[in-house]
Amino acid sequence: MTSRILRPARAGHAGHTARPRSAAPRGARLPLVAAAVVAAGLCAACGPSSESVGSASPTTASASAQALAAAAPSASASTEASPSASASPSASATAQASSSPTPSRTQSGSAAPKPARTSAAPAPARVPGPGYDSSADAQKQIDAALAAAKADGRTVLLDFGANWCGNCKAADKVFAQPQTAAILGASYHLVKIDIGGNSSANSALLRKYSPSGGTYTMPVLVVVSSSGKVRTDTHATGNPSLTAEGINAFLRKWAS
Repeated sequence: MTSRILRPARAGHAGHTARPRSAAPRGARLPLVAAAVVAAGLCAACGPSSESVGSASPTTASASAQALAAAAPSASASTEASPSASASPSASATAQASSSPTPSRTQSGSAAPKPARTSAAPAPARVPGPGYDSSADAQKQIDAALAAAKADGRTVLLDFGANWCGNCKAADKVFAQPQTAAILGASYHLVKIDIGGNSSANSALLRKYSPSGGTYTMPVLVVVSSSGKVRTDTHATGNPSLTAEGINAFLRKWAS
């Protein structure tokens, strides 16, 4: 029986570099390069094996190591370039948009400042015309004047007189002058009360606000505060000069 000598099959022809069965990703070639370099170093240190199976010549191992080493820089460059290449333009635009300042609502939607309110001066009080109304309800007029004085801070001026009284007519002419009328309108509520007729009610009001009695010299001017307290009575102090200077000085003195 003829025996056959079996020879181990060679892994490849001499001078031919074996190709890897599967291509590893570029990023994973670095460990392969390191392993190939170590294997080549071991082979060179130990010398070529006498066994022909699975062995590669020094030339083949050196060429393989050089090829893998040459592929390593390209893989490293590819790995280093990948982070910058992976950044998409849309992500950069989104980052720029997010960093842009957002307009403040206070600047764009704030309302215009309102003008400051100023308190207007109260309108001048009504100044009655010349003469005395004998049919008027004097008590009601005084009550209304006191209520108005409490509301606006003015003072009440009671003018007791008669239509036939010459001094009363002289005082009426001064009251009608612009300067005197302005003082009266700004500081007083004037009530004119007829005491020249037969009105007992009006005579009682005169005695109430000028209680000193005796003979009255008309006109009798009585200044009353908003609380109803008498501040001055010309029947007790004497009338001022019935001129613009005299009456204006009297009105300014008792206005405050």
